[in-house]
Amino acid sequence: MAKVSIIGAGNVGASAALFLAQRDVADIILVDIVDGLPAGKALDMVQAAPVQSFSVSVTGSTKDYSPVAGSDVVIITSGLPRKPGMTREDLLKTNAGIVKSVTESVVSQAPDCILLMLTNPLDLMTYQAWKVSGFPANRVVGQSGVLDSARFSYFVAEALGVSPADVTAMVLGGHGDTMVPVPQYTTVSGIPVTQLLPKEKIDEISQRTRDGGAEIVNLMGVSGYYAAGASLAKMAEAIVRDQKRILPASALLTGQYGLDDLYIGVPIKLGAGGVEEIYEIELDEESRTELNKSAAFYKEQLQVLGY
Repeated sequence: MAKVSIIGAGNVGASAALFLAQRDVADIILVDIVDGLPAGKALDMVQAAPVQSFSVSVTGSTKDYSPVAGSDVVIITSGLPRKPGMTREDLLKTNAGIVKSVTESVVSQAPDCILLMLTNPLDLMTYQAWKVSGFPANRVVGQSGVLDSARFSYFVAEALGVSPADVTAMVLGGHGDTMVPVPQYTTVSGIPVTQLLPKEKIDEISQRTRDGGAEIVNLMGVSGYYAAGASLAKMAEAIVRDQKRILPASALLTGQYGLDDLYIGVPIKLGAGGVEEIYEIELDEESRTELNKSAAFYKEQLQVLGY
């Protein structure tokens, strides 16, 4: 049985664990610094197994990373959460320290794993984990575009009064205020959204997508977790089951789109090898300009981290 370890048993990590368990993807290890929390959540989840008909194991560990050994995928959600009025970038230096410590602990136990990052600011923390781990870039990937595209898809479906299952959206760029929803590659059962909604409505939906995380933070006082957890589970399943899914995610660019040495959201092929291919798709002038703006912002932020 494959093994997926999740570092951080808070709302996002626990949601990802439950979605993975329900799909019988892999045995799951939850690790957290809070005494009793990972073991308690794990016990609660496995008691749902008879109801949800899954058979994988879920176990929890406090501060001890030894159960992570042999993991195929390690999901890192550890870090301070956003609070009202905070941007993802406000968390930069504090979470960079947390990601460094966690990554070092993970690598010591699971040197052959694929790292799947969630900690914000996502693209910067994915770069940090890549640098700290020493892993090849294909084995470090950030969950960004899957969540952002899910939000974009839902808002499009809501506007049209159709099933979200029939909407395929594409959101590129950084996982933050500079993300780039791409209507050019957003369809409803193959029909371009540009043929179904006026530009003004698409622009409105695009902005709501950019503000999607902040909208939930302002409503609840904490970051959202169900959609983020489901997105992590989708990516982890693609890796464990070698599904070769084509998904937007934060990957290291080495010249694609005219960009180099930064993690940012682009379409990738995700399978057992991690990021197995990066697709350089044609973008219209507006989307390319926005992608370059997003990249420039994250290049500046990397300098703050000393890169």
